[in-house]
Amino acid sequence: MKKRLEKLGVSPVIATVLLVAMVIVIALIIFLWFRGIAGETCTKFEGTNVELVCGNVNFEAEYSYGTFRMTNTGNVPIYSLKIRINEAGSHRTVDIRDLTNWPDSGLSGGNSFSGNMDVSVAETLLIIPVLMTTCGGYEKAYSCNEDQHGYEIPVL
Repeated sequence: MKKRLEKLGVSPVIATVLLVAMVIVIALIIFLWFRGIAGETCTKFEGTNVELVCGNVNFEAEYSYGTFRMTNTGNVPIYSLKIRINEAGSHRTVDIRDLTNWPDSGLSGGNSFSGNMDVSVAETLLIIPVLMTTCGGYEKAYSCNEDQHGYEIPVL
């Protein structure tokens, strides 16, 4: 007499569901990976990449005896400034809005700004322009690269 061995396994329906779920998870991982590689391009001025626009920012700035003065000599509106305060052996970066009464709308081309600011312990200030851009349909503040677009001024 032959004994019949019963084979136990996963039913075809469960196997199909597991296979579809694994394919969806793998596709999601690949999608997120490619999205991270491509990055999101922020634009200004009708589709121009904001990193290129940073090269067109022109301004003059000075700090003297507690007063910060700046003139936007270019055509690119400057939304805000990041200021790296270089002290003896260290530095810290702050937003200009935390130090003075910077205009809410920023500084458009040809306009000037003057405000009192106490950074007397600093040796130099590195002024980094911040532009308002469009990223993924939303407006976002974008800080230009400080090594390429920062403007260093002495503290007098």
